[in-house]
Amino acid sequence: MKILLIEDDSHTAAYVADGLRGQGHEVDHSATGLDGLSLASGGGYHVMVIDRMLPGVDGLTIVKKIRAAGIRAPVLLLTTLGGINDRVEGLEAGADDYLTKPFAFVELLARVNALARRLPLAEEETLLRVGDLELNRLERTVTRAGESIELQPQEFRLLEYLMRNSGQVVTRTMLLQNVWDFHFDPHTTVVETHISRLRAKIDRDFDEELIHTVRGSGYSLGLSR
Repeated sequence: MKILLIEDDSHTAAYVADGLRGQGHEVDHSATGLDGLSLASGGGYHVMVIDRMLPGVDGLTIVKKIRAAGIRAPVLLLTTLGGINDRVEGLEAGADDYLTKPFAFVELLARVNALARRLPLAEEETLLRVGDLELNRLERTVTRAGESIELQPQEFRLLEYLMRNSGQVVTRTMLLQNVWDFHFDPHTTVVETHISRLRAKIDRDFDEELIHTVRGSGYSLGLSR
């Protein structure tokens, strides 16, 4: 699931983003209202988590503007304002749910998952297919030739990224940035280790390999030509 997080507090942002990524979700983060509004206006998110008090453009304004633009993605507002009038104001602005700070991550995750179920996604957004391999982004399931494959959250994120870029070469740097959110090289074998584990689950018991090593470049996922 692709989630937009607009939160200016760095500790809260890291807490939420790391937790969501740990569950296998793709998270874009903005620390300012103006940048957040720009990202939100572009659409393409399954759920948006927006802090109410933001520098530049506040959370209520962001919600009002994206609703006026016809963007229907569910919105969870985060706020320190817990009064009834504050909650009503947020919901009337177009938010779908309201969570008061401080909060437990498990509650936020439950609310995000509940919001995601409210708005059915088009099949092309929900399902990724390469040959007989199918990944359901909403149900978070993977099958090959109709056979269920159990993946850990990080393995799921890795496979989703490879499938979204099927037929293309993805480099180790691209994987570190987009799957692990590393914007530097930590000099570990994390990519190689996870590729190996994923191959064992996706390719080992099937006639055709889908995950290919492109020597000197990176990896690609697709049917052999």
